[in-house]
Amino acid sequence: MSMRTCDVVIPCRDEALALPLVLADVPDGWHVIVVDNGSTDGTADVARALGATVVSEPLPGYGAAVHAGVLAATAEHVAVIDGDASMRLQDLVPMLDVVRSGSATMAIGRRRPTARGVWPWHARAGTLALAMMIRRRSGFGIHDLAPMRVCRRHDLLALGVEDRRFGYPLELMLKAAAAGWTVHELDVPYGHRAAGTRSKVSGSVRGTARVIHDFAGVLR
Repeated sequence: MSMRTCDVVIPCRDEALALPLVLADVPDGWHVIVVDNGSTDGTADVARALGATVVSEPLPGYGAAVHAGVLAATAEHVAVIDGDASMRLQDLVPMLDVVRSGSATMAIGRRRPTARGVWPWHARAGTLALAMMIRRRSGFGIHDLAPMRVCRRHDLLALGVEDRRFGYPLELMLKAAAAGWTVHELDVPYGHRAAGTRSKVSGSVRGTARVIHDFAGVLR
């Protein structure tokens, strides 16, 4: 059995410029798994050079990348965070503490912008709507889409989350609620993503609309 403190999965597509910032902040005892989801900018090479394990997932989609990373993990606990440097790996540590203490089955982050313009209006509005949908459907009192989260790997795999696109977080929450999980939300600083990179979601109204479409697919 692995003695790692936690494996952190970072789904990435074209985040070569961001990874040096992200991986400069790895908590002691943690291991990073970067899932390359079809990058064309050398993301995988950068990740390897920085000491991360790299997993290739050719099927496009956030859920596909996260699932591939969770399958590759070996630690008892697994964390997930975006690879754009808008959030810090160190902020996952209190989340792990919550789960390890038994206070909740899963700990998640609630983004708190650190500057103006960090969170475009369309992305924030979409997040608010979707978080409300999760609250209504799951009963979890959350206010964000769990862009950062920590739970036990075995528990996560046992849920059998099937969505491989942006509907993954919604399906995760609905199945977690049905399984009797408890969830604890913590505030996390949310800053500008790394210069030279672009969000696949909040970078455009179209990206936000795609997320809403995928969420609707989960609810059918």
